[in-house]
Amino acid sequence: MRRRDVLALLPVALTACGLSERPYAERRAWPLLVPRPTVLPPAAGGGVLLLRSIAAAPGLELRGLQSLRPDGSIQTEFYEEWAVPPAEGVEQALRQWLADCGLFAAVVAPGSRMPADIVLEGQLTALWSIPAEHRAHAALAFTVLDQRGGASSLRLQQTVAADAPLTVLGAPAAAHAMGVALATVFARVEVLLRSCCSVRPAGSAGL
Repeated sequence: MRRRDVLALLPVALTACGLSERPYAERRAWPLLVPRPTVLPPAAGGGVLLLRSIAAAPGLELRGLQSLRPDGSIQTEFYEEWAVPPAEGVEQALRQWLADCGLFAAVVAPGSRMPADIVLEGQLTALWSIPAEHRAHAALAFTVLDQRGGASSLRLQQTVAADAPLTVLGAPAAAHAMGVALATVFARVEVLLRSCCSVRPAGSAGL
């Protein structure tokens, strides 16, 4: 059979197997939004916080939105995904949250030449919706190091988790609910930072 005859028969073959009737599904990218309710100015004379890169627990390096099935397995969406890898999005959002909390003079990223007084490093351990339970879940394991005085000392090591209501099914509602759960996680991290250590620079009075 000649090539042009084969090409002529191709649409008929696709129709017979149903492929031509399947609608094209376009991928959608969702921003990971975790806005702080209030924005406070940097603390005058406050310390400098270095937020290191947030690592991703196994499976959470994928960009597809994830949900927890009733049997405990994770389902990762192919056409609904975060705009950036979730751990990267969490890092960006947490850095902005802590910069807006009024606790530090500055919040810097790895590579900054500004000396850091406090170092926070962490791992995203959960970020998914649980449709059967009508909620979203997020968790962050983190460590706080105090680098003032020329030495590094451990001040805090903890995992913080939070849930948020999921009243409507679908990717838009799931992405929003996961952002709300993360906002609660961030707020708890902020409270722990305030309570675990002073953040004024080394040499300041009252330390």
